[in-house]
Amino acid sequence: MSSPARQFNRRAFLKSAAASGLLLGFDFTGTRLARGAEAQAARLNAWIHIAPDETVTLFIHKAEMGQGTVTSLSMLLAEELECDWSRIRTEFPGIDRAYGPNQGVVGSASIRTSWQPLRRAGAAARLMLIQAAAQQWGADAARCRANDGAVTSPAGARLTYGALADAAAKLPVPAAIELKDPSQFTIIGKPRKRLDTPDKVNGRAMFGIDVRVPGMLRAVVARCPVFGGKVASFDASKAKQQPGVKHVVQISNGVAVVADNTWLAAQARNALEIRWDEGANANQSSAAISRLFAGQAQQPGAVARKEGDAAGVIGGGARRIEAVYEAPYLAHAPMEPLNATADVRADSCEVWASTQGQTAAHQEAMRITGLPGDKVKIHTLYMGGGFGRRARSDYIGEAVEISKAVGAPVQLTWMREDDMQQDWYRPASYARFAASLDADGWPAALHSRVVCPPFGGLREGVSRTGVEGIADLVYAIPNVLVDYHAADVGIPVSYWRSVGYSQNTFFLESFIDEMALAAGKDPLEFRRRLLANSPRLLTALNLAAEKAGWGTPLPAGRGRGIAVVNNIGSFTAQVAEVSAPQGKLRVHKVVCAVDCGHVVNPSGVEQQIQSGIVYGLSAALKGAITIDKGRVQQDNFQNYDVLRIDEMPVVEVHIVQSTANPGGIGEAAVPPIAAAVANALCAATGKRVRKLPIA
Repeated sequence: MSSPARQFNRRAFLKSAAASGLLLGFDFTGTRLARGAEAQAARLNAWIHIAPDETVTLFIHKAEMGQGTVTSLSMLLAEELECDWSRIRTEFPGIDRAYGPNQGVVGSASIRTSWQPLRRAGAAARLMLIQAAAQQWGADAARCRANDGAVTSPAGARLTYGALADAAAKLPVPAAIELKDPSQFTIIGKPRKRLDTPDKVNGRAMFGIDVRVPGMLRAVVARCPVFGGKVASFDASKAKQQPGVKHVVQISNGVAVVADNTWLAAQARNALEIRWDEGANANQSSAAISRLFAGQAQQPGAVARKEGDAAGVIGGGARRIEAVYEAPYLAHAPMEPLNATADVRADSCEVWASTQGQTAAHQEAMRITGLPGDKVKIHTLYMGGGFGRRARSDYIGEAVEISKAVGAPVQLTWMREDDMQQDWYRPASYARFAASLDADGWPAALHSRVVCPPFGGLREGVSRTGVEGIADLVYAIPNVLVDYHAADVGIPVSYWRSVGYSQNTFFLESFIDEMALAAGKDPLEFRRRLLANSPRLLTALNLAAEKAGWGTPLPAGRGRGIAVVNNIGSFTAQVAEVSAPQGKLRVHKVVCAVDCGHVVNPSGVEQQIQSGIVYGLSAALKGAITIDKGRVQQDNFQNYDVLRIDEMPVVEVHIVQSTANPGGIGEAAVPPIAAAVANALCAATGKRVRKLPIA
């Protein structure tokens, strides 16, 4: 929360910034600064404003949740713009069709979808600045050059971008735009410190929970503890008697308490007397769900992939291998709890939110208010973690609904317990595997049957997400059958960092190891043979194995395990080194090699690989959401633990040099770590883990 002193310092900063034409920042009300400054700045296109003081404001149309988007996308623009990197400022724009039909960040797609458009935007602006300078000089634009924020003529004359921006903005956008050859890059591919770090350190960066709007009230919501339940009746008389309480209103998802501050609202919520209609899930439990999944796995499912005759080969094969794997529900658990601020008026609506889905938030606010799109504004703020959870707009809809009901600006905050027990979870999943080995020990057939609730509640999405990582098998196995059941059991599920790959890579890569061991083959050599037709993944595999010293002696009691994944356009391999003295698992080291295509910011890639390994390790070793009587049993980090600093292994990151188009990186390192650790544990102890969490 912002203190009065912090608010005063922020206002002082913004006041001085406005005087110099700076476009960065939000004032203490959370509204965008730029009224006077924007009038001074020239807008060359939707992404670039240049002020007379040479400040270059780059509009980042994606969202920043810690993955480095602000920096990497700025690098794409700045590379082709040829501006002075030290003069760059960034800002999140509002909803604008110029940024595409769906603003948001999912699927590690920020770089992949911006690689060409942002470079073209930067190049177009550069050509317009050159043309403006050439017109002033009466020179040939083709012989003028732009560099470091200025244009130089053949005769040596020089004009800065700030002096040219106004004239350049009046020129037509060039029809023919030639992008740099990668050999000419001076920014892309070079390590850069993150642009947002200083403001995050000094407190100027605005997260959703920092927003302050004049007259703003605070709200919390009591929601049914059983998924799918609803309010039958409630008595708010005791809650209304609590200090600071202004309103108690029923909304779609429960009962909202609105007060002067969040603490008072939370205390008053405890005084509510609510009778819940718990609905059909009142007796649901993790044990019952597991039994249901196991039963469905005995029956044929919808076919996701079929090549050859896997069932026939396995049925007649002399060397048959079978295994069953299971993974639990997982919470997203971002460090910044969900929150949103809304100000609904008769003819307008403004929302300030840490969101991965600006367009989805905009549509939700329009739906609730009934206002047209041009009357609804979404202000994008920094996120203290997202991991897929903030792609949904339910919490934003709640804030809008409460503000509309009470006729005042309202900041809604989810308590940690709300966040943990009312999530849209990574679904639990159950998988049966069977395979047949030929006379030489190589796989002749593979059959996988997956039972998994449909991600995002969309049954048609299961074939893409519930079995991804298995149905898109890259191993060269001649006979393959993958089928599935969409087992919707009433628990809300949605996209979790790396989606279906997060559990399916554990299933598949564990089973690949089991096949290798049954065949008496080294797990690395086994994979090398099967990946002969997947050169990029094979290269990553070989690099990880080399850097990890695969095959070299280890201290007594230690083992190495390996796993690979091809997801989000990137190719990742990991080797984990573990031990288990007195039965207590310890992960000592993880070596990761990744081919993510053309790298924009190597520092950012390394950070995201480390981040993904930490996130994936927490889930693999500790993560589990369990259900009893329709209720989530975990409510905070004391019973939904995450990796602690003293448990963190040494992590080495090795990037494969590539000229391919960029792949995603934010989710690339999450899927392999569970299998790499489980395979290493088996190598160290002989014990095979088939059910997560490992601990």
